[in-house]
Amino acid sequence: MANTKTWVIAALDVAPSEETLTDVVKSIHWRRQATEIVGEKTYMADVYGSCAVSTPTPEAFVSYADLTEAEVIAWLEANLDTATIDSSLDAQLENQKNPPIVSKPLPWVPAVVEEVTPSQEAAENITE
Repeated sequence: MANTKTWVIAALDVAPSEETLTDVVKSIHWRRQATEIVGEKTYMADVYGSCAVSTPTPEAFVSYADLTEAEVIAWLEANLDTATIDSSLDAQLENQKNPPIVSKPLPWVPAVVEEVTPSQEAAENITE
């Protein structure tokens, strides 16, 4: 199954005033998240970053109060290499599904097997 990717805007840094403009977005703190469901298991990957934003012309300026999430995401997609970010997320998911390195028990340490005696089993089955 294909995975689903979403943007999450964590914060916006603004300059209180710049030239004739107020509350000018200067930096976007973002997350790009990917989720994939395989059978009963859900895999999740995440990348976090920030993106500098140049000062807009007065004609193109959108007041802070009027910004939408879709508009800020459009700024990200115009300024970031989304394909590379998405490839990184795909690799994270693949490594979760098929780990390239796994931890195994030490071969010289015997495995601990807890034995349950009949009296312990009976005690666990008693209900009050």
